[in-house]
Amino acid sequence: MANCHDLFLDFNSTIRLSESKRKSLKLSRHELRRKIRRYFKENEKDGIMPKFSGQGSFMMDSIINPIPRKEIEGNTVKYLYFYDIDDGIYFIGNLETKTRYSIQTYHNWIYDAVDGHTDTPPIDKNTCVRVLFSDGHNIDLPIYYKQGDTPELAHKAKSWLESDPLKFSQWFNEKAEINPQLRRIVRYLKTWSDYRQYCNTSKPMPSGLILTILAANHYYRHDRDDISLKETLVSIEAALRVNFRCERPTTPAGENLLSKYTQEEYFMGSLRQFISNAKLAIEEKNQKKGCEYWQKSLGDRFPCHLAKDEEQRNIAVSGLVMGAANSKPYGTII
Repeated sequence: MANCHDLFLDFNSTIRLSESKRKSLKLSRHELRRKIRRYFKENEKDGIMPKFSGQGSFMMDSIINPIPRKEIEGNTVKYLYFYDIDDGIYFIGNLETKTRYSIQTYHNWIYDAVDGHTDTPPIDKNTCVRVLFSDGHNIDLPIYYKQGDTPELAHKAKSWLESDPLKFSQWFNEKAEINPQLRRIVRYLKTWSDYRQYCNTSKPMPSGLILTILAANHYYRHDRDDISLKETLVSIEAALRVNFRCERPTTPAGENLLSKYTQEEYFMGSLRQFISNAKLAIEEKNQKKGCEYWQKSLGDRFPCHLAKDEEQRNIAVSGLVMGAANSKPYGTII
C-alpha cells in the first residue's frame, strides 16, 4: 500500500500561500480600504465612514495558489493568477431598511470609490463590487448594513439579506483548530477543482465555499493525508448521491448552496473519478506509481519527482481501501 503522506505535505507547501504572497494580497486589500476611506472623507456622505472585515478563504487560511493561466497578447506572454479575496464593507447604524439609502446607492458609493484604482473598470455585481487587477487576482467588496447582531447584505436583486460571513469563519476555524488536517484537506479539494477548471473551462465546479462545507461536514481524520482525503471524498460522494445539496451552516442557515448549480452530473462524475484514482493510488505498492494516480486528479504540481520508485511494505489499513463503511460522516470589523 503506497504511503504518499509525505508527498501530500510537500504538495501542501506548494499550494498554500507563502508569507510573501499573503503580504502582497494584504497590501492590495489595504490600498483599496485606504481609497474607500478617502472617498467618504472627501465626499462627506452625512458623516458616514464604513468599516471593514476580511472574510472568506483568505481569513480561514484555506485559500490556494491557483494554477497560473497563460495569456498571449501579440508577442507578449503573461501569466495570470486568479486569487479571489473578499473584504466586507460594513455600514454601522440604527436605520431600519425603509429609512436607509437604497441598496443601489451603497453600491454606487463603493463603485465610485474604487473606480480608476486599476486599468479595468470594477464590476457592480448583485452581491458585491468586484475590483480586477492586472495580475489576475480580484477583490470582492460585499456591502453590509449592521443594525443589530446580524449584518444584512446589500443584494441588488433580493434586497437586504441576513448574512454573517464572520460566523462562518468562526464555524470553520473552530473545526480546524481541533483538526488542523482539515485545512489541508480543503486545500487539496480546491486544488482538484482548480485543476478540473484549468483542463475544462466550459464546466464550472462548485464554489470554494461549497467544497469547504462538504469537506468540514464529511472530514475523516487519519494520520495520513492520502487516506484522510480519500475517505473524505468517499463520504462526500455517498451523501451527495442520496441528496445533492449543501446547506450553509451559519446565517442564513439551511440555505442550499447547490440549488443553482447546473453541472451535477459532471461534478459527480469528476468526484467518482477522483475517488477511483485515490483508491488505485493507495492500493499501489510502489510510491512512484501511486503518485501518478494522484497526479491525474491534482495536476503535475503534485511532486512525483520526490516519490520513491520502489515497493513499500504492505501495511493493512482495515476498511479504508474499499469504501465508505467506516467513514465519519474569524474575523473582526475594523
